Formats: sequence, C-alpha cells, structure tokens
Amino acid sequence: MSNSQSRIRVGISSCLLGEKVRFDGGHKREPFLTDTLAAHVEWVPICPEVEMGLGTPRETLRLIRLSPAEPLRMVTTRTAVDHTDGMNSWARGRLEQLAREEPDLCGYVLKKDSPSCGMLRVKTYCGDGMPERNGVGLYASALLRRFPLLPVEEEGRLNDPRLRENFIERVYSYRRLKDLFVPGWSLGDLIQFHTAHKMALLAHSTARYNEMGRLVARGKGIAATELRDGYEKAFMATLAIVATTRRHTNVLMHMMGHLKKLLDADAKRELLDSIEEYRRGVVPLVVPLTLLRHYVRVHRIDYLAGQIYLDPYPRDLMLRNNAP
Repeated sequence: MSNSQSRIRVGISSCLLGEKVRFDGGHKREPFLTDTLAAHVEWVPICPEVEMGLGTPRETLRLIRLSPAEPLRMVTTRTAVDHTDGMNSWARGRLEQLAREEPDLCGYVLKKDSPSCGMLRVKTYCGDGMPERNGVGLYASALLRRFPLLPVEEEGRLNDPRLRENFIERVYSYRRLKDLFVPGWSLGDLIQFHTAHKMALLAHSTARYNEMGRLVARGKGIAATELRDGYEKAFMATLAIVATTRRHTNVLMHMMGHLKKLLDADAKRELLDSIEEYRRGVVPLVVPLTLLRHYVRVHRIDYLAGQIYLDPYPRDLMLRNNAP
C-alpha cells in the first residue's frame, strides 16, 4: 500500500490524455484532466480497442442487440465483424492484470458514448429501428463488475461542477479508505476514521450516516472481514449520493453550533450571513467554509479541525469555488 503522501493513481481512457488512439487516429484530450487534475494524480491510461488489437485508425464500432432479450454485441458498423467475445475476453484478463499491478487504483475516468468505454446512455441498435441510449460499453461494464467500489465517471459528466466535485471527493475518500484497512487495522482506527468523516458523510445523507454509525457501534460483535466489507460498501455508496445545497447548509450550521459560544456577535452574524448567502446561491460553498476554517483555527476546536469535510482534497483544485 502506498502511503497517503504519494500521488493517487487513477485509470483513464487514453484518448482523454491526448493520445491518438481514436478510430480516426485522433484524440479527445480533456483540459481539466490533463492541465489541472494531472498535477495531483498519476494516470493509468488504457485504450481497450487498441490494446485488444484493433489498431488505429480502424472501422467504427457499435453496440447491437439481436433481440431485446439478448446481451449486447459489439460489431463494426460497415462490415459487421463481431468483436464481442474478443473484447470480453481481453477485458477480463486486462482487469485482473490491473488488480494485480495497480492495487492502489482509486478512480477511473471513461470516454463517454464509446461502445467499449461508455458508462451511461451509450447508443444501442436493434433491428432497423432508431438507436436507443440505454447501453454500457463492454469494457466499462466489465470494469464496474470487477471493481464495484471504485469511483468511476465519464469525462462528459465532469463538466457539471457538482458531479466533478463529487467524483474527486470520492477518489480521495477511497484512497483514505484503502489506507485505513491495511493489515493490523483495529476497531479504534475505524471509529477515528468514521468520526473524522462525520460532516462529509452528513453532506451526502443523514440516514446513511446513521446506518453506518450503527454498524460501527456493533463492531465488537462482528467479524473483522464482515465489518470491513460492510463499512467499505456503505461508505462509498453514501458518498455516491451527490451532496446538495440544502445538506451542505445543514452541515455548515451544525459546525457553527460548535462555535456559537466562542464567537462574538459580529463574527457570529458574519458567519450566519455567509451561510445564508450560500444557501441562496449568492456565493459559492468556499466562502462560508473559509470563514469556518478561520474560526476553527483561531479557537483551536480540535474536533472540527479534524473533520475531512473542511479539506477533502487539494484546495488548488478549487472545486468548491464553483460547485453549487
């Protein structure tokens, strides 16, 4: 296991890094990934179609259903050569190799609309009718089955500030989760981890946070593997629920409650006003958070200072400067 100071490793469709592996010999370089996020992660690029041997340039592919009950097939659009079995076989082997060689992999960014890499709403064809957007690329489908907890997103959805912030938060949280459950971890370690993530989890779901708390409270009576597996699944599922302005506002008010006896009237009013302006969409989340960080530091509130919510990922990504 790499230590928490090393760069996070994230899988990615090679074309998104500017590699000329597309069917037409081109690429789909994504500036946020190459110019901003690349400073913080180590990319693990994979192009399924090239790696399985289709070459560049190549005939385009599409997903088809021979009948509504049949699984998707991946075939060439002009010559109708079926590459389904080849892709599925290659994907199984490549993902097992990935599991062995990249045990610290903490996220994956896929190319949208791709018959191999698309994660959502990929075009599928059945007979002579109009295509429907209800498919998943063959490699993406195998990836999601093999690594069910791994944060995975498409580059197109990362243009949405809320989804971008959610994905990056999940990537960094998954890294911390991996660092927690190393050989020799204890229930005390889990309790400390869960406590540090309280505000972050509450921003996603109060009900899920409470369920996780009950799981941790039963920890002494549960086998270690069962406790670990149950917590990992619940933790990542909770973070996958996209945080809302309302839930962020509730968390901000909750944190302010720890400060109310320490702040004078002017400071209290300033903080309350900034939270209200955030709730109304006048200022971004970073504004009340900056004030909170300041007062937590000045008044040395250790419990709040230890909350991951205040700094869930590098600040220079500036995700909370834009996310609603």
